[in-house]
Amino acid sequence: MSARHTQVLIIGSGPAGYTAAIYAARAMLKPVLIAGMEQGGQLMITTDVENYPGFADPIQGPWLMEQMLKQAHHVGTEIVNDLVTKVELSQRPFVVSTDSGQTWTADTLVIATGAKAKWLGIESEQQFQGFGVSACATCDGFFYRNRDVIVVGGGNSAVEEALYLSNIAKSVTVVHRRDSFRSEKILQERLFQRPNVNVLWNSEIAEIIGEPAKPPMPPSVTGARIRDTRTGAITEMPIHGVFVAIGHAPATELFKDQLKLKSNGYLWTAPDSTATSIPGVFAAGDVTDDTFRQAITAAGMGCMAALEAERFLAGIQPMAQAAE
Repeated sequence: MSARHTQVLIIGSGPAGYTAAIYAARAMLKPVLIAGMEQGGQLMITTDVENYPGFADPIQGPWLMEQMLKQAHHVGTEIVNDLVTKVELSQRPFVVSTDSGQTWTADTLVIATGAKAKWLGIESEQQFQGFGVSACATCDGFFYRNRDVIVVGGGNSAVEEALYLSNIAKSVTVVHRRDSFRSEKILQERLFQRPNVNVLWNSEIAEIIGEPAKPPMPPSVTGARIRDTRTGAITEMPIHGVFVAIGHAPATELFKDQLKLKSNGYLWTAPDSTATSIPGVFAAGDVTDDTFRQAITAAGMGCMAALEAERFLAGIQPMAQAAE
């Protein structure tokens, strides 16, 4: 299979990748987007989306990603359903190998491989994922107004999620395996001052309880079985939602020894830019964004990456990179 060349190669098919593709295609750069194993990214497991601008009524995550795919294709992006297995960034043009045996060479590369939430790994969690089990309070907290929710975890992410939810939910119970938080002290102090927040120390979720789907009604969470990590005792707690906040894992395996990473494993980018440590390689969305992790911010970064790739191809060094 002979190698194929493109000016702009995009790896990943979430909001960042599709938006980069739309902008690059409209700039007549004929981009190629390699979709990967999970086309559409995390929005494919998101049901009601109410915070993406432009839609007065809630929309479905998979529908939104389908529309982005169609738009990218319509304006001239070549969508390739394949999986990148190797990237060589020490030479120009960059070389990308895929699972099908195809080799691509590219003048610029946009990395939009995303990040995955770390889950508890229990069977009932999968059963109710997207229907009462979430990994994003900013995304889904709105649906739990005046309801009782659990947040699982003990780091900054968990405490921040609990603080956010305390302004929306009736009650927030933080379930943590240890007897103290790992989060910043100032965040802990704020959390402990919230009257509707309770902490269950030395505890973990053994099972999430709920009602199965009864068309037209979807599945729903009604409670959780909590295990004491010291004694093994199980208690049952009525609850409407479970937010898992034990961290995210960015999809950076292909780039670890070639691109600069942040201390937490996310791809490093120059300030106010999507430029990585190698000129011509750009990163957008959750693979580099360890702060916001929203569809709209990922889309915005995809736009930035395409515009910066266009400038790079025109011989104009990205401003943030040139300033270093």
